Amino acid sequence: MLKSKLGRSYLEVTKLGFGAMEIRGPRVWNGRPISDSDSETILNAVLDNGINFIDTSYDYGRSEELIGKYISHRRQEYILATKCGCTLVDHGDHDETPHVWTRDNLLHNIETSLRRMRTDYIDLLQLHGPSVQQTEDGQLVDVLKEIQATGKVRSIGISTYLPHITSYIESGNYDTFQVPYSALEREHENLLRAAGEDGAGVIVRGGVGRGEPGAGLGLPDRWSTWDNARLDELLEEGESRTGFLLRFTLTHPQLSTTIVGTLNPVHLAENVRYAQKGPLSAEVYADAKRRLDAIGCSPVI
Repeated sequence: MLKSKLGRSYLEVTKLGFGAMEIRGPRVWNGRPISDSDSETILNAVLDNGINFIDTSYDYGRSEELIGKYISHRRQEYILATKCGCTLVDHGDHDETPHVWTRDNLLHNIETSLRRMRTDYIDLLQLHGPSVQQTEDGQLVDVLKEIQATGKVRSIGISTYLPHITSYIESGNYDTFQVPYSALEREHENLLRAAGEDGAGVIVRGGVGRGEPGAGLGLPDRWSTWDNARLDELLEEGESRTGFLLRFTLTHPQLSTTIVGTLNPVHLAENVRYAQKGPLSAEVYADAKRRLDAIGCSPVI
């Protein structure tokens, strides 16, 4: 599995990571039911396939708990990222997840996450989507650095998006940025380059568009971009659309890792197989971007 340095951190991560939101369970954001047995299987399969980067969050339902329960005994095999600023509020048949941008809540988040995941440190702690105003009002960077100084967190980052990401890159405060991106969602493409060239690690979410409809959970309206750009014409023999999309994401020169979630070990193995094929050729990558530009699927900035 190809690896890269995660920006200003000391971490070396596999280009293909695992997004553990998929094991959140049904109480949060209409997640799919998953048994403890299936959670144990998929988490260990992630490590057995050589993936060393796992991304989760305080508000991903049972995700942190299941990581602690089933792979904490393998803690030296993976780099662990989680997010803060979150809450889980019981609403009877489901949980709501409002954010609370205070020092007290961030301190509560880190202590709870450490306990759930049965570890004494987190490799990467990320703010979970605050606005610039919320970050400034709560002095959140100072709180992250306070937590980092205790040794409970090794690196600090932020999960973000336009329009806030521009200010965050300029601030130089973050070791990593987690941003949505794929061939079907290119708005942040140039901002990923700016972040990477500035020395930060770049973590991509949504790098396979949740998978082709029918095979994955991707939405037909998002995947209509594929048909309109005639990307089928660029597939290698036997290559799936999802596999091509993953390789397109992996080809971005500043990408550190892309987190792809699944509950299915077969889908996991397919993701690994395509990741091991490596980036697209320069010619195919350029052709794909030309086709996408022609239908208006282009970077915003």
